Amino acid sequence: MINKLFSILLIIFLLINYSAKSKENFTFEVPKISITQNGDNFEGSERGTIKSFDGIIIEADKFVYNKKSNILKAKGNINYNDKKNNYEIKANEIIYYKDEEKILTIGNTEGKIHSNYEFSSKDITLLRIENTISSDSPTTIIDNTEKIYKAEKFIFDINNEILKGKNLKIKSNYNLSDNDTDIIFVESGFFDLKNKNYRSSLTKINLKNNSFGKKDNNPRLYGVSSESDNNITIINKGIFTSCNEKEQCPPWSLKAEKITHNKSIKKITYDNAVLNIYDIPVLYFPKFFHPDPTVKRQSGFLKPQFNNSNVLGSSVYLPYFYSISTNKDLTFKPTFFNSNLRFMQNEYRQQNKDSFFHIDVNLVKNFKSSIENKKKSITHFFSKYDLNLNLDNFKTSKINFFAEKVNNDSYLKIFDNILFDTELKPTNQNILQSGVKLDLESVDFMFNGGITIYEDLNKKNSDRYQYLLPYYNFSKNLFNNSLFSIELASNGENILQDTNNLKSRIVNNIEIKSKDYIVDKIGVKNNYNLFIKNLNSISKNDSVYKSSPQLEVMSQFELKSTMPLIKLENYYNKYFTPNLSLRLNPSEMKNYSSTNRNININNIFDINRLGLNDTLESGNSLTFGVDYKKEKMEDKNKYLQLRLASVFRDNLENNIPYNSSLSQKNSYLFGSFDYNLFDYFGLEYNFGVDNKIENFDYNSIGLNVSLNNFITEFDFIEQNGIIGDTNLIHNQTTYNLNNNSFIQFQTRRNKKINLTEYYDLIYQYKNDCLTAGIKYRKTFYEDREIKPTEDLMFTVTLFPLTTFEQNLN
Repeated sequence: MINKLFSILLIIFLLINYSAKSKENFTFEVPKISITQNGDNFEGSERGTIKSFDGIIIEADKFVYNKKSNILKAKGNINYNDKKNNYEIKANEIIYYKDEEKILTIGNTEGKIHSNYEFSSKDITLLRIENTISSDSPTTIIDNTEKIYKAEKFIFDINNEILKGKNLKIKSNYNLSDNDTDIIFVESGFFDLKNKNYRSSLTKINLKNNSFGKKDNNPRLYGVSSESDNNITIINKGIFTSCNEKEQCPPWSLKAEKITHNKSIKKITYDNAVLNIYDIPVLYFPKFFHPDPTVKRQSGFLKPQFNNSNVLGSSVYLPYFYSISTNKDLTFKPTFFNSNLRFMQNEYRQQNKDSFFHIDVNLVKNFKSSIENKKKSITHFFSKYDLNLNLDNFKTSKINFFAEKVNNDSYLKIFDNILFDTELKPTNQNILQSGVKLDLESVDFMFNGGITIYEDLNKKNSDRYQYLLPYYNFSKNLFNNSLFSIELASNGENILQDTNNLKSRIVNNIEIKSKDYIVDKIGVKNNYNLFIKNLNSISKNDSVYKSSPQLEVMSQFELKSTMPLIKLENYYNKYFTPNLSLRLNPSEMKNYSSTNRNININNIFDINRLGLNDTLESGNSLTFGVDYKKEKMEDKNKYLQLRLASVFRDNLENNIPYNSSLSQKNSYLFGSFDYNLFDYFGLEYNFGVDNKIENFDYNSIGLNVSLNNFITEFDFIEQNGIIGDTNLIHNQTTYNLNNNSFIQFQTRRNKKINLTEYYDLIYQYKNDCLTAGIKYRKTFYEDREIKPTEDLMFTVTLFPLTTFEQNLN
């Protein structure tokens, strides 16, 4: 009776205090607990907390603890927290072997270690004495740098923060897709996560796809083993390629006995490397190095290039980038020829807070001119300096200095294929520009001006220069409301050309333009525009301007009308739009009768269709045209369009450029016909018919035919009569053998002089990382040192390694 009373009192005491102790190992804080097996078995059926005396806190929905075996089993939304060793685990079921200090989780498990690592796994084993966590199930670990480790099985040493795993995938940033970050695959390895070092067996490293600036690449590195220590990673017996992964061998690969990546200096070094093309060794390097893909500015060799020229011979371009400081760098760009030609090009860049300076210079020694038949040195000098003035109240305020100079007239053409790996390369091989330009833009106006010197390399020395000393352009919106707007545009220049021809002029333009006025009942849209031009000029030895100061005022009134009509059908929209431009000019016009001007359907309605800055088109004229368009409703890029326009005037205007035909009472009929309704056929035809509707004096035809793998394009330009004297035909025909290779033929013929300018026959194979081709080219062009040639060239580009070009003649 006393024993029963004692047991009842004990149970009541536990229920009131919500706690119990066993072997002084655990304290149970639960709403309800039952004790069976003579006090050896403790069972909690409601959620509570279990605490150990060495810092463990376990929260669970249910638990069973056996005092004899000293085993605790818990189920339901378990939170396991080890305060002493600083880690926590979440699972649905655990078994805690207290005597062995071993904890097993059953099913999915998540946890945190030292607040530095988060893991997700299943059926893990936690050994508290060894302080390790392990699992034979797939596991994911994320560290505090957002690097993610995925392993088929793993063991983690909590004290030393060392991960041992099998078939691991390590991703640099788990927030990014696999294509946008670096990934390491290893068969097995040890990873010191605290010191960022590791040792591993078979290794594969996938670099992010655009590591070398090309998104469709898949740059990767293989090795039989790898190791990393103190920011130095070594890949043993490594293979590198940037080609996409396929079943067959990559188009190119670089095999090395050892590849060393020094992250501190961001350099990759290859020992005993062999370049293979489709597993065929083609080149051996005892040792070479280059910056790693993360480097934007670091000293080192850049991509080499092998070239061949019929004028200069074979050469190797071997650039070296030198980083002087954070804002200054220099690129040495020598080219080595198989002759005694010496080619030394250098490029310097300096980026400051508000300015950028860029210069490119070259010296070519022992160049033998075919004209002078003797050796000499030739050079170039290109530079620019951009300065941001940061002026108050201006959105833009900058000044630019630029210079282009060569000492050989054919220089840009001779070295075009091998020279200019620089943005300073002149855009025109015959015209060089030097000068200074100021740009200002505010809320109210825009202004630019400066000095420019043009050098025409095709002219003799005395007449090759044209000087703009100085020039300016100014524009401002004077007024704008719902009815009309007023724009002011002013420009001026002082021009010295042809040795002693000097002219100065200032042109002021006022444009008053109405907003669209629509006649509701008939749908006609009208615009009323007034153009006023003021010309101030003086000259010396000029045929257009007088030697005494001149002030002229000109004006032109324009009425523009259009009436767009539309018809909607089942599959097509049809548009018919008449256009009209009535122009009245009571003032005189400068004599530009001998100036060449090209009028066509695309510019005939422009207010300055003659492209003249200092005068307005004289006389009274009416420009009338129609535009018909048939357009597919589901695809507006598929259409048929016919446009026609002509100019009528009351009197002959002899000062208008004669070859434009606008000086006549009835100009040519200009038009175009575009047919683009189907994918396999396209036609663009522009024409000009004389005012008697007898001769087509201007024809421009662009024809495109695409049938399966066959594509051909024809371009034909013909000018006759007063418009000009040109007859050129160009053809490019391509046959795509497959997705990676094609054959292409190109030619252009000048029928006026019965001369074919060139023939090109090309075979090219191209994939994501390799481009190879054979090109036959025969030219009939001759310009000083540039002579007619006949070449058979082989070219190959291994991206991003190098480009090789060889003449097979």
